Amino acid sequence: MTRRRRRSAAGRPLFTVLTAFGVLAGAALAGAAPAGAVPAGRRIAPGVTYRQFDVRAAAGTAHAHLLTVDLGDPHVRLGLLYPGAVAARATVSRMADTAGAVAGVNGDFFDISETQHPGVEATGASVGPAVADGRVLKAAVPKGQRFGPALPPGTTTQDVLGVGTDRRARTDRLALTGSVLTPEKRITLRGLNQYALPQNSVGAFTSRWGSASRARAVCGTDTDRAAACSSDTREVTVRDGRVVSVSGKPGSGPIGAGSTVLVGRESGAKELRKLSVGDPVTVTHDLVPASGRDPFAFAIGGYPVMRDGKPLSGLDDATSAVRTVVGFSDGGHRMLLLALDGAAAYRKGMTVAEEASTLRGLGATDAFNLDGGGSSEMVARNSGAQAVTVRNHPSGGAERPVANGIGVFSAS
Repeated sequence: MTRRRRRSAAGRPLFTVLTAFGVLAGAALAGAAPAGAVPAGRRIAPGVTYRQFDVRAAAGTAHAHLLTVDLGDPHVRLGLLYPGAVAARATVSRMADTAGAVAGVNGDFFDISETQHPGVEATGASVGPAVADGRVLKAAVPKGQRFGPALPPGTTTQDVLGVGTDRRARTDRLALTGSVLTPEKRITLRGLNQYALPQNSVGAFTSRWGSASRARAVCGTDTDRAAACSSDTREVTVRDGRVVSVSGKPGSGPIGAGSTVLVGRESGAKELRKLSVGDPVTVTHDLVPASGRDPFAFAIGGYPVMRDGKPLSGLDDATSAVRTVVGFSDGGHRMLLLALDGAAAYRKGMTVAEEASTLRGLGATDAFNLDGGGSSEMVARNSGAQAVTVRNHPSGGAERPVANGIGVFSAS
C-alpha cells in the first residue's frame, strides 16, 4: 500500500532550505533553517550556485543537494565525466578532478554485476548512449539488457539528456546508424561499444571501449539480461580498411587507434564468418537525434520523468530510494542537478514520482532520472580549492566507482 504523501497546497513536496554551504561526506548534517533563508544558494563559480534543503516525502524527510547552472553564462558549460574509456569505472570526485570540473553528479546506470554469467566480468559500461565533447562514445543496449528500475511507459534505453551545440539543454533519443560494408553485402550495424548486443546482430568496438573483455556483449537476450551467453559467435578485427584477424569468440585487450573490432552473435556471427584476412571492409557509425535538432556537445543516458512541465504518466510512486535527478528550465538555458543524501537519517529518499514533483517545484519544465542508491553523489569545490569535495553522504558509506557523470566546468 502506498503511503499518502504530505504536500503543499500546490500539490508539490514541501522544501526547507539549509544555510550551510558545504557538507562533507561523513560529517553531521546541519539543522534546517526557515524556508527561504538562502533562496539563491551560494555561488561556487560564475553561473553556478549550490544549496541544500529538506523535502518532506512519503517515506520521511529527504535531504537534497542542488546545483543550479546558468548555461547563458559564457564562462560555464556542462560536459560528460567518464574514466577515459567506456568500459571502466571511477568515482565522481576522481573524474571531476581529472577533468578540471568545479562540480558534478553521477550519471547513467551501468553494468555493475555479472553473477548470472559465471566467468564473465562486469564491464562497468553504461546502459544508454554517451557523447563527450561532441564525440560519440557508445550506443544504447537493448531494453531487456539494462540495469536499473523498470522504465516508465513510453521511454527507452535510447533516451538521453544533454546540451546541444547551441548551448541549450534538452532531452532526446539517440539511435545508432551505421553499417559494415563487405565484399558481399552491406550489414546493418546494431551496436557500438555496448556491453550487450541485440540477438542476431553485429556490433563494433573501437579504441574508446577500452581494454575490457568483449565477452559480455554476447550474453543475455533482448528480453532477459540473465539468459545464457551465446555460443554462436565470431570476432573480426579491421584495420585500415582490411580484415587483419578473425576469431571464434570475443576477445579482450586495448583496441588500437584506427582499428575496429566487429563482434557477431547468431546470424550476425554467420555473416562475419564469410570474411577472411585481407578482405576489404568499411565500417561507419553515428548517433542520430530523433528530434533532428543540433548535434549534442554532450549527452548521457537515463530516463525522462517530466516533459513540458508535466510528470510522465506511470511513474513509480511506491518505491523510495536515494536518487539523482537533473532538469532544466528557461528553454534549456538553466540546469538543475539534484542528488539526495544517503545519510542514515535520510536514506529512505523519495519515489520517482516525488523526484519529478520536486524538480517541478524548483521550476524545472523537464526532468531526467539518473542512477541512484549507492551511486548517487554530488561533488563541488570550495572557494579557492583545487579539488572537489563530496557534498552528500553516499548511502554505501563511501564513493562508488561509476561509469560516468555530468561535470560542471567554469572558464574563470
